[in-house]
Amino acid sequence: MTNEVLTGAQAIIRSLELLGIDTIFGLPGGAILPTYDPLMDSKKIRHILVRHEQGAGHAAEGYASATGKLGVCIATSGPGATNLVTAIADAHMDSVPLLAITGQVGSQLIGTDAFQEADIVGITMPITKHSFLVSRPEDIPGAIASAVQIATTGRPGPVLVDVTKDAQVKTAEFVWPPKIDLPGYKPVTKPHGKQIQAAASMILESKKPVLYVGGGVIRAGAHKELLALAETIGAPLTTTLMARGAFPDSHPQHLGMPGMHGTVPAVTALQKADLLITLGARFDDRVTGDAKSFAPGAKVIHVDIDPAEIGKIRFADVPIVGDAKEVITELNAELASQLKGKKPDYSEWWQFVNGLRERYPLGYSEPTDGKLSPQHVIQRIGELSGPEAIFAAGVGQHQMWSAQFIKYERPNSWLNSGGAGTMGYSVPAAMGAKVGEPDRLVWAIDGDGCFQMTNQELATCTINNIPIKVAIINNSSLGMVRQWQTLFYNERYSNTDLHTGTDTIMVPDFVKLADAYGCLGIRVEKEEEIDAAIKLAIETNDRPVVIDFIVGRDAMVWPMVAAGVSNDAVQYARDAAPVWDGEE
Repeated sequence: MTNEVLTGAQAIIRSLELLGIDTIFGLPGGAILPTYDPLMDSKKIRHILVRHEQGAGHAAEGYASATGKLGVCIATSGPGATNLVTAIADAHMDSVPLLAITGQVGSQLIGTDAFQEADIVGITMPITKHSFLVSRPEDIPGAIASAVQIATTGRPGPVLVDVTKDAQVKTAEFVWPPKIDLPGYKPVTKPHGKQIQAAASMILESKKPVLYVGGGVIRAGAHKELLALAETIGAPLTTTLMARGAFPDSHPQHLGMPGMHGTVPAVTALQKADLLITLGARFDDRVTGDAKSFAPGAKVIHVDIDPAEIGKIRFADVPIVGDAKEVITELNAELASQLKGKKPDYSEWWQFVNGLRERYPLGYSEPTDGKLSPQHVIQRIGELSGPEAIFAAGVGQHQMWSAQFIKYERPNSWLNSGGAGTMGYSVPAAMGAKVGEPDRLVWAIDGDGCFQMTNQELATCTINNIPIKVAIINNSSLGMVRQWQTLFYNERYSNTDLHTGTDTIMVPDFVKLADAYGCLGIRVEKEEEIDAAIKLAIETNDRPVVIDFIVGRDAMVWPMVAAGVSNDAVQYARDAAPVWDGEE
C-alpha cells in the first residue's frame, strides 16, 4: 500500500490528530505560517488564538494540569518562540506535560542571523526534557510522536519541536505509525521489590512518621492509592504547594501544607519526625528552609519517578525509583501483608501533633485600614464555589492565601506556578483549564501585579466563549515583595506601589478594563458585598467575569519561615517568637 504524500505542514497536523490532540493554543507568524494553512482544515483540532505566546504556553499548562492530558502550544520563530520560554521553563519546574511546536527559518538560513531567527533549540535545551530541530519533512511524524512520548512518560515535562520553514513546505510520504527510536530513554516505572519491603519495615519500626507528599502524586494519578496508604498507616500527612488536592483537606490525618508559608503543625511535624515517607516530592528549598537542619532526626524513604531527584538534596535511606501510583500500590500490598489487619500505634505522636493543631490553628488578623481582608475574600470564593471547581493562582501573597484558605478535596483542582514562581500565570492557565474542563467552574485568583502581565487573554476568553472568573486581590502593590520590605528592609517600599486600588488614584481601572474586554466587571470594597459578587460571577456564564476586590495592603502571609533559616524558626505571626526553639 502506497503511503500518502503530504507536505511537512500537513504531516504536523495529521500527526497531532492521530495522537489524539484536540486543542492547540497559539499565534501564527511567518515561519509557522505553512502549518497554519492545513490547521484551518482540521476537524479534530480546536485552535485558540491567543494575544501573546506566553499566554499560549500557560494556557497549554492549565489545560494539561486540569485534565491530566498533554498541553500543546504553537508559535513562530524568533520572538514568537522566545515568548514561549517562560511557560516552557514553568512546565519544566512543575513537571507539566507540554508540547511546544515552533517554526524556524529555512534550513539554508540557519546561522545567518536571518529575519526572526533564534536558536530556540539551544535556548530551551536546559528547560526541556528534549528539544528537536527538524529540517526534513519525512522526519516530522517521528519527531512529533517521539516528543509526545517523552513529554507524557516518566517524569512529565515540556518537549520542543522546532521545524524549519522549508521542511513544512516540502513533501514526503507520510508513514504512520513512525518508528520511535529513543536510545537511553527508558523511564523506570515499576519499583524494586526489595526496596518496597525495606520501606514497609522502616514504616513499621518508626514512632513518628510523616507522609511528605509532593506534586508527583498528582501527576501520577495516585490520589486513591495515597488515601489507602495513609489510612493503613494512620500517620500525619502534609501536601506541598504542588500537591494541594492530592489528599482531602477534610481528612483528619491531613496537617496542611509544609514549608515557608505552611501550617505550624505541618512544618513542625516534619521537623520532629523520625521518618519521612516522601512521595513525589523533591525537598524543594521552599519546603526545607535550611536543608542541613531540615528534619534532623528523620530517616528518609524517597519515592520519585526521576532518579536524579533522589539524593540530590537529602540522603535517602530507602531510595525507590518508580511511578508513584505503582510504588504506593505495591507498598500498600506489602504493608497489608505485614500488618495483617492491625495498625501501628502512633498515639503519642498524634498527641504531640494535635497539641500543635490546638495551639497554632491557621488564621489571620483583620485589616486595620478599613479595606477587605484578602484571606476572607479567598476563603469565601472557595466556600461558595465548592470542591469541584478549579482554582488557578498567580504568584505572591494571593497564591499562598489560596493554598491556605481554600479547601481542596480532589486532585487537579489547584493550579499554580510552584517552582518558577511565574507572575502572569493565572489568567491564561485558567483559560486553558476551562477549555479542558468546560463543565467546571474555573477561577483565576490573581494579584493586581500579576493580572497586568497577561490580562490581554481576557480578549481570547471573550471571543472564544471561555467564561472564566477572575478575582483580583487588589492591594495596590506587589504584595509579597512589600511584605519582605516590611520585614527585612525597614519598611523601605522601593518600587512596589502599583496605584491600582488606592483612594486617590486607580490606574488602571480594572472594572473599565474588564468592560473593554467584553467581560462583566465588578468592584467590591465592602465586606457585605463579597458574597453577592462571587455568586453573581458564578451565575454569569455568557462572558468572563472580573471582580476587583480592594483589600488591605498591609495584610501578610503567616505562618512564615524566612528564606534560608531552619524550619524550627517558623513564626506564627509577625511579632510572635519562633514556634519552636529546636529543643525537645
